[in-house]
Amino acid sequence: MKPLVLQGHERSITQIKYNREGDLLFSCSKDQKPNVWFSLNGERLGTFNGHQGAVWCIDVDWTTTKLMTGSGDMSTRLWNVERGTTIATIPCKSSVRTCNFSYSGNQAAYSTDKAMGHSCELFIIDVRNPDEGLANASAILRIPILQSKITSMLWGPLDETIITGHEDGQITVWDLRMGKEVNSVNDHSMVINDMQMSKDGTMFVSASKDTTAKLFDSEDLACLKTYKTERHVNSAAISPIMDHVALGGGQDAMEVTTTSARAGKFDARFFYLIYEEEFARVKGHFGPINSLAFHPDGKSFATGGEDGFVRVQVFDSSYFDYSFD
Repeated sequence: MKPLVLQGHERSITQIKYNREGDLLFSCSKDQKPNVWFSLNGERLGTFNGHQGAVWCIDVDWTTTKLMTGSGDMSTRLWNVERGTTIATIPCKSSVRTCNFSYSGNQAAYSTDKAMGHSCELFIIDVRNPDEGLANASAILRIPILQSKITSMLWGPLDETIITGHEDGQITVWDLRMGKEVNSVNDHSMVINDMQMSKDGTMFVSASKDTTAKLFDSEDLACLKTYKTERHVNSAAISPIMDHVALGGGQDAMEVTTTSARAGKFDARFFYLIYEEEFARVKGHFGPINSLAFHPDGKSFATGGEDGFVRVQVFDSSYFDYSFD
């Protein structure tokens, strides 16, 4: 169970994503260059060069042909995965905090920060045949977010809705046909750092600074389960094959110097999806875990930390045999 340590970033990791098959792992960090790795052996396939600021979010479509990144240089970029070239650069009014392709890959969404006198906005764009013209083309839909800014975002089932997590802990569902809010809940009390869907799209898990991760129904936003820890949760993911939830976190980056890695604050923690009980921890990082993802086959997982490393951990056979007594 020796982990692969992927060393290619100079600054802290902001997000990691597997593609649909799981053979590639995409990572972005505050050092302006998103990377792509082979998930099997940890070899770096290449970098996507072009951003001028920290890259906050990354997503790849289901065919692994297009990649989307959002950056602090006030732009969203679409890339050709195979060649590593920029297909289109979309200028924005402020930093781009979240970006996601829809399940079909026909549309993509991204959100901008509330900054410099501009309010937070959610944009939906058509990416069926993207080219440089996307930079000047107007978005299909543009929703101004008048409440607190969006910090995480998911496409809902059938690409008809978008689920957003906000800085004040609110989670909202937007209907894209009507372009308006249809439901919202306030189960979290602090910023939502991350949201990830289950494999079948019926549930999603949210990770919040209020030290909890919660499992929600993706249709009606009913809070199904709560996973409590004693420190901020930066990322949470649902296993595609087991009833397990993995949580990653730690304290704020600015407080990290006051704790040693041995204090157990930077572990990936595993909870039973149903019983809400913690059953395992995996050590490794020297700083908080900022992003966590399960491999689509459920046999390994990856974590990206404030220390700039991405660690890929393969589960032992005992993990699959272990059952809750």
